[in-house]
Amino acid sequence: MMRYLSVCILLCLCIASCKEEDIIVEPKPIVVDPYSFVQPSNFPASTYTFDNNPVTEAGFKLGKKLFFDPILSRDNSISCGSCHKQQTAFADGVQHSVSVGVDDRLGTRNAPPLTNLAFMKEFFWDGGVTHLDFVPVNAITASFEMDETLLNVVSKLNAKNEYRVLFKEAFKTDSINSAYMLHALSQFMVMMVSSNSKYDKAMRGEGEILTSDELQGMQLFKEKCSSCHSGVLFSDFSYRNNGLTTQFADSGRARITELTSEIGKFRVPSLRNVERTAPYMHDASFLSLTEVLDHYSSGIHDSKTLDPSLKQGVSMNEDQKKKIITLLKTLTDYDFVNDARFFESSN
Repeated sequence: MMRYLSVCILLCLCIASCKEEDIIVEPKPIVVDPYSFVQPSNFPASTYTFDNNPVTEAGFKLGKKLFFDPILSRDNSISCGSCHKQQTAFADGVQHSVSVGVDDRLGTRNAPPLTNLAFMKEFFWDGGVTHLDFVPVNAITASFEMDETLLNVVSKLNAKNEYRVLFKEAFKTDSINSAYMLHALSQFMVMMVSSNSKYDKAMRGEGEILTSDELQGMQLFKEKCSSCHSGVLFSDFSYRNNGLTTQFADSGRARITELTSEIGKFRVPSLRNVERTAPYMHDASFLSLTEVLDHYSSGIHDSKTLDPSLKQGVSMNEDQKKKIITLLKTLTDYDFVNDARFFESSN
């Protein structure tokens, strides 16, 4: 007994004599829920209404299944994923200049990328929708896209036991309705956050360093492009006529506001992942970034609603264009375009 007490006393004395820095505490690993929205530290606050539709694993997976299911279209031939592909940052890509719907009907505009929707207040080239939950309605009901009705979609979903089970898991409901369907799609789309490009990691001091050409490109970009493509999202999300034409078959923002002063104006797109989102402009006018910069330097068409900043074009020589494009390529987010959560075939 005395030997046991001696050992205990000695052990206590040893512990007491240890300095705080000598005690090694293994850090607990940080567990990140892959189905929880994470606000990037260098991004503005999100605008999506998470309070009434928080992202859950069940809701995300249901939204993903709906996104890639052609059941949303009249003839079960077209899904959201038909025009929004992950490898092109959920834009359509060069395969189609405009969206292609049921019966091979052609849309009127280039399908834009779906990235960083959680930070936007208005959607589409003309800003005609002001909440992410209602974005899919346009595609589902447009005659040249899915040519379906919400009523029919809900009827088809309710007829499938698999979907009834999934909606029950996600929303604790025995009956599928369009509100839950749209909430599920939003839970999938709102997670499409692209914030880990080389540019982001360099700006956050996470091991990436921009090259001399990239840094020069960044300075040139600030001088020549940032009046429209501003901030960390590389857009001020205003509506501008950038001089593509003087004949406006598509009146753009004026379709929403009915103002003649906004004829030919379209939303300034984000340039994130722009290397992958060709063709460019609402009408897919250009197939390459070089063509885009050539347009701004020497191809502007003047009209009554042309943005004043473009009246004289944007002065750029060939070397400057190359360096700006070098900077733009640092906005490609390989983590995002290879994120397995968004793979069509994965769970």
